[in-house]
Amino acid sequence: MLVDSHCHLDRLDLSVYDNDLTKAIDAANEAGVGKMLCVGISLENRHAVTQIAEQFDTVYCSIGVHPLDVASGLASIDDLIQWADHPKVVALGESGLDYYYSKDDISLQHESFVIHLEAAAQAQLPVIVHTRDARVDTIELIKSHGSESSAGVLHCFTESWDMAKQALDLNYYISFSGILTFKNAHELREVAKKVPLDRILVETDSPYLAPTPFRGKSNEPKYVVQVADYLAELRGISKDHLIEQTGANFHRLFKRAS
Repeated sequence: MLVDSHCHLDRLDLSVYDNDLTKAIDAANEAGVGKMLCVGISLENRHAVTQIAEQFDTVYCSIGVHPLDVASGLASIDDLIQWADHPKVVALGESGLDYYYSKDDISLQHESFVIHLEAAAQAQLPVIVHTRDARVDTIELIKSHGSESSAGVLHCFTESWDMAKQALDLNYYISFSGILTFKNAHELREVAKKVPLDRILVETDSPYLAPTPFRGKSNEPKYVVQVADYLAELRGISKDHLIEQTGANFHRLFKRAS
């Protein structure tokens, strides 16, 4: 089963679908996408992602505060555990560290990430991790506050093989997006060749980062097909094998989605 393991359905450009999310979901299903994980990024959109997951059988969700949204409010450990009791919530996050776009609130980012890691350990749910230009601190906080039993995924991975290897050693998965298809993503493609096949996920991160040949357009879950196609060719395996393996990986990691 092909799965879009990370998308933001509440942020899609639905103008081509008569502003009807159902039509976008149907388009993904018709393209062969069997499940989607709609990812929470703030206290504000928690209700939106859970409502979308409730509406569609093929959609699950996560709840959390993105590192670039920490200024708008942090969740507590108790909050996250309580909200995670929802049957369609399969993970906490996305949380993590982003020093590329913001270095003004690093302490808040750290505090929020630690809260997510510790809540995930208590709830026994995986963590969806956003990391950019914060390799050392991301790994160190996972080591000091995370749990291998609630290890999750470094989503939309764009970092080095060294960081990927450290995350894999901590029981994390690595997820690749349409960035893999970008002309200048040479180092990332080398990383994608090395990650064990049983630890890889594919995603769109839609509405952002549409893969080639749709780069520059609004991304959507059906385009995870292009990510899977590209990754299969890069790895020298059949598309069917790549889809079967990444689907199995998704269900192994996000057990509630099984």
